Formats: sequence, C-alpha cells, structure tokens
Amino acid sequence: MQGFISQPLSTHLAIKCDEQPSVGIQLNFGACAECNKRDFVLIANRATEEEDGEEIITYDHMCENCHHVIARHEYTFSVVDDYQEYTMLCLLCGRAEDSISILPDDPRQMAPLF
Repeated sequence: MQGFISQPLSTHLAIKCDEQPSVGIQLNFGACAECNKRDFVLIANRATEEEDGEEIITYDHMCENCHHVIARHEYTFSVVDDYQEYTMLCLLCGRAEDSISILPDDPRQMAPLF
C-alpha cells in the first residue's frame, strides 16, 4: 500500500462515518499506485455486520480513475455498560476511539461535590 498515501494519519479526536470521503483524505492521498492519478477517492464494497452486539462497518477507499483499492476502512460501534464505544482504523483516514455516555448526564463529566 505504499506509493499512494502521503503519510498514514494518526489518531483523530472524533469519528465521523460518512458516505463521501473527507477533505482530509484527499489531502493525505498522494496518487494511485496503479494509474498514478490523483482523482477523487471513492467508497466501495461497503458491508455491515453484527457480531456479539458489535456493529462492524467495512469499506474500501478506491481510486475513481482505475478502481484500484487504496485502503480498507473499518469502523466499529458497540454499547458497553452505559457508553457507546466507537473505533475507526484505516491507513488513509487514521485511527480513532471515542466513548459517549448514553445517559442524559455523563458521569465522567460531572463535577465532584466536595
């Protein structure tokens, strides 16, 4: 997978699972290793499966010009205790984790009384 990604992205603070690639992806994408073009990055072969209460979404980032697979993207979602847990892993997008309380007030964000 070398030759078309400028620099593998590091950890992101938030996760966003979009149907269209973000500007960050376009900035990180050097050129396709197959056709040497720097066209748009498409999302293809999107699949969703559920395993033991965890939703796993995978798709390929693909060159618009020659349809070469640039990177494989994986996004997971699960509910653990009172929190929604999100993870993302992709050579092009980077990696990320997030945890959000399902309660109206996040206990981790509450100020101590004393």
